[in-house]
Amino acid sequence: MKNRKPETGSRKGLAGGAFAKFKKIVPAWLFPRSAFHSPVFRAFTLIELLVVMAIIAILAGLVLSTAGYVQKKGATSRAEAEIAALSAALESYKADMGDYPTGTNGSATVMTAPTNGNSFLLTNLMPPTGKVFFEFSKRMTNSSGNIVDPFGEQYGYMYPGNNNRNGSNFFDLWSRAGSTNTNAWIKNW
Repeated sequence: MKNRKPETGSRKGLAGGAFAKFKKIVPAWLFPRSAFHSPVFRAFTLIELLVVMAIIAILAGLVLSTAGYVQKKGATSRAEAEIAALSAALESYKADMGDYPTGTNGSATVMTAPTNGNSFLLTNLMPPTGKVFFEFSKRMTNSSGNIVDPFGEQYGYMYPGNNNRNGSNFFDLWSRAGSTNTNAWIKNW
């Protein structure tokens, strides 16, 4: 093999003076200086890295905002199912005992969370002795013995209920669903 002297301006893939012409046509900022001087070493430019990091940040933001929405939707569905199950348990209690458990721990029209406790529901629906009307899971009760919704607030209960319905002898059961807007609450009416 002969020792050949490299031609000035030549690069792999570009013959003769074509590389010099290429350098004049294409703006220098498109190709970092190292790309022209070292055919072996290639690296990402700072701009390329920043663009990739920005795209990753945008995608992460989209995923996290969607995850929050999905969690709230899941908690709402769980609260609806728990209210339906508690309502069925209260109907069963009424069928056996002749009436719903009497008591209240808030008002279905007040914006604040119930504070005086609903543990009387727990003791009526799951008494230590006798018939159990509802089996409460650990995540449905807090350390104070109150029944809590998936949002961490107490379920509201009122008997006799105060919402306008045909007939009488109704109870009100609701979850604030983490909102002060009564239209967003989850209710049994």
